[in-house]
Amino acid sequence: MKQFEYKESWKKLLTPNIVSLLTSIHEYKGEQNLFIESNADKLVELLEIAKIQSAEASNKIEGIITTDERLKKLVMDKTMPKNRNEKEIAGYRDVLNTIHESYEYIPINANYFLQLHGDLYKYNSSSLGGKYKSSNNIISEVDSSGNQKVRFQPMEAWATPEAMVNMCNAYNKAINEGIDPLIVMPMFILDFLCIHPFNDGNGRMSRLLTLLILYKSGYIVGKYISIEKLIEKSKETYYEALEASSSGWHKNENDYEPFVEYYLGVVVAAYKEFSGRVQTLIKSGMSKPDRIREVIRKNIGKITKSQIMERCPDISDTTIQRTLSDLLKNKEIIKLNGGRYAAYVWNEEKEK
Repeated sequence: MKQFEYKESWKKLLTPNIVSLLTSIHEYKGEQNLFIESNADKLVELLEIAKIQSAEASNKIEGIITTDERLKKLVMDKTMPKNRNEKEIAGYRDVLNTIHESYEYIPINANYFLQLHGDLYKYNSSSLGGKYKSSNNIISEVDSSGNQKVRFQPMEAWATPEAMVNMCNAYNKAINEGIDPLIVMPMFILDFLCIHPFNDGNGRMSRLLTLLILYKSGYIVGKYISIEKLIEKSKETYYEALEASSSGWHKNENDYEPFVEYYLGVVVAAYKEFSGRVQTLIKSGMSKPDRIREVIRKNIGKITKSQIMERCPDISDTTIQRTLSDLLKNKEIIKLNGGRYAAYVWNEEKEK
C-alpha cells in the first residue's frame, strides 16, 4: 500500500541542482514582495493577462479549446459558455478566481478539493464534479502507429478517498514541522496525479492546487505570470518528468527528483519572466514601440516575433509587426532568415 510521507523523503532531494533552484526562488520572492508592496496598482494588467493565459493553457493541455475572442470574454466573465469546452473553461476560470481571492481560507484538505472540483464542472450537466472516481482509471498514451499503451495505473477507486486524506495529512504535518513548502509541493502534486482521484479533470486540478499551495506559502508569482502556460510550453518535459517520478510509486520506490526539479524550474522561469515584466512596468511611460525596441535590445541572442508577443502580451500583433518594420528600416535590428522562421537581433554596430 502506498505510504504518504514527506518529513524524511524530502532530505534525499537536496541535490545541488534542486538547492540552487530553491535558493533562486527564495531570492526572487524577496524582490517580488518589495515590488508588489510599492506598485500594486501597476499589476492589474499583468493579473488579467495571466488569468487569460492560465485558463487557455491549462485547458489546452487537455484538448479543451475555443477561439481567442471567446476565451477573453469567458475569462473576463462577459459572456456565457456556449458548448462543453467553454463550460469547462468557465469552470476553470471560477476556481482560479476562488484561489486568487481566497487562498488564505482554503486548507489543504480533501473535502475542500472535492468542492473545488465540483466548481470546475458546475456549468456541465454531467455528474462528474465534486465526486471521486467511480471506477479504476488508467493513464495511457497513443504511439505513432495508433496503438494505445498504458503508461501508469493510478490508485484503485476504492482506495482513493482514504489516500486523499492521508496525502493531505502528510503534507500538513510536514509544513507544520517547518519543511520548506517549495520542496513538498511538487511531491504532493506528483502523488495527487498518481492517485488520479477523479474521473476527469485531474490535470487541471493539479495545476490549480499548485497555485493554491504556492500562494499559501507566500509565492504568488502565479497571479501575474501564468505557470500553466509555462507548463503547457514545456509539456513534453513535464510528461517525461512525471513518468520518471511515478515509476515504482505503488511500492513506495519512486524517485521524486525528476518531477521536483522540473516543477521548481517552472517556478524559477515564472519569476524570471515576472522580473522582466516588472522592468517594463517601471518604464511604463514608454510607448509600445519603445517597449518592443527595449525587449529586442536587451535580449541576448536572437528573438522571434512570437517571443516578443509573449513578453508584451498587451501589445497587438499589428503594433509589433509595424514596429519591427520600422526598426528594420532604421537598421536598428537585423533580420535572420525569413517567413515563419524569421528572428531578429539588435544591431550593435548601429550604436557605435
